[in-house]
Amino acid sequence: MLPEPAEPRPMSTAAAAIHARQFWWVTAVLVAADQITKALVNATITLYDTTTVIPGMLDLVHVRNEGVAFGLLNSANLPYKAVVTTTLAVVALLGIAFYARQLSHREWVARLGLACILGGALGNLIDRVRQGYVLDFVDVYWKSWHFWAFNVADASITIGAILVFIDLILVRPHASDPV
Repeated sequence: MLPEPAEPRPMSTAAAAIHARQFWWVTAVLVAADQITKALVNATITLYDTTTVIPGMLDLVHVRNEGVAFGLLNSANLPYKAVVTTTLAVVALLGIAFYARQLSHREWVARLGLACILGGALGNLIDRVRQGYVLDFVDVYWKSWHFWAFNVADASITIGAILVFIDLILVRPHASDPV
């Protein structure tokens, strides 16, 4: 008969503080990368202009997203659209913060994912509050097919969501697992 695995030791306060700092560092680096790349695009590519990076596959563009994810509500002529989209972003951030507080220190994949999501959401929220829109600049395409233009913040949110999904499906033990 195999011995039972030992219970994980509780994390010290110092170790918990290190994990929290790592979470916030990842978030801060992603916000900075997002804002720096947007400033570079704003300074070098005029609005609605395109610069080819990889012919037939990748361009840098300068577009404004006044809607939400994937350009939803972008062409909608709603009164107070900037207020609505900013409010939605703040609500999402509060949900992320609440979820992050529920995770244990051992759920590092989910924590990393949430740091990416938070960094991306904050980067886009800064744009919405400052300008009333989000600057998007990466245009991936193949022949006549184009993905929605996106930015570093959007990529961070997507990568973060994938990491949280991986944690939920592949990493975290489930209640149906044998005890």
